Amino acid sequence: MRAAEALRAYACEADSQIDAAHLDALAFVKPHLRKVYGDVYLSLVRRAPSLWSQLYRLTNEARPGGWPHRVRRRIEENASRGLVRKIVAMAPDIIVCTHFMPAELLSRQLAAGGLACPVWVQVTDFDLHRMWVHPNVTGYFAPNDEVAARLRASGVARDAIHVTGIPIMPAFSRPLERNACAREIGLDPNMQTVLLMGGGAGLGGLCGIARQLLGLPWNLQVIAMAGKNAAELAALEALAAQYPGRLAPQGYTDRVERLMACSDLAVTKPGGATTAECLAMGLPMVLVAPIPGQEDRNANYLLEHGAALRAYDAAALDYRILRLLQDRAALEAMRRKARSLGRPHAGAAATAAMLRKSNPEYVLR
Repeated sequence: MRAAEALRAYACEADSQIDAAHLDALAFVKPHLRKVYGDVYLSLVRRAPSLWSQLYRLTNEARPGGWPHRVRRRIEENASRGLVRKIVAMAPDIIVCTHFMPAELLSRQLAAGGLACPVWVQVTDFDLHRMWVHPNVTGYFAPNDEVAARLRASGVARDAIHVTGIPIMPAFSRPLERNACAREIGLDPNMQTVLLMGGGAGLGGLCGIARQLLGLPWNLQVIAMAGKNAAELAALEALAAQYPGRLAPQGYTDRVERLMACSDLAVTKPGGATTAECLAMGLPMVLVAPIPGQEDRNANYLLEHGAALRAYDAAALDYRILRLLQDRAALEAMRRKARSLGRPHAGAAATAAMLRKSNPEYVLR
């Protein structure tokens, strides 16, 4: 969703003549498919992460033409006719998919002649699952060189792959001033600041982690993002009253870049979009509670390149936070490594590639 919205924003910025729309594919499918991709998925990763890990591995290793995938495709096709009708009615000139389900669906539409416009695929994790790769699509936008290599190993032509990064909103590519951003939320810009990110649903026990960090023997302040979780936000606000001026609870916001700009370190799950935003801002990360499968692979990528550390439990989190805050040289080295991996202009690069492919003489206004 966030990658799609970033691409829409960049397309609108690129040219006022472009009419860019962001469709949530699940809003146009039958309820049972929406439940599988929403509620069932969340239930699995929360309550049975090892089962989800096995499903991730098995679906990646299964032959695309095998019976499990054939059955799945038939169910999805029957449940997604409303989405296809919506797309056909819009008659788009270009489509870009930021999830494998619509990419696979539209690949079959292209093969059947039901769709004629270019269809692109934007991979949104630092890993490639086999279900992202489909015939008939125009090209792929890869987060990094390794994913590009995996696409080539899966049979995708080299010239159909563009290493552009994971699209994030234009605001993450603009310079921001730490002092102003900190004062906006009532924090001291000169005090070391940890940003806790729980995702859009505020998952991850933020209040407990915030309390733990505020109890450390170190003069730090905390920004805690509860997203749309009203109960978590209320708990954080109650905790903030116990630590005046040291905890800044945040509900849902579209100004994440300003919170990152006044932070020294982020504690976060390693989702593709969130970590891409941190990298663009040069913000080191301590990774917690990754979802098995794609988030484990994201974590490995960030750890290998020195942009993050991983905390497996509360004691490890305390140790890593204190270690980094006490060793400013190590923290700065991580910041440099994060910034070197960041691709703040990924959305602009993908937009330009799609427009040039459709019209080689096109010039962005």
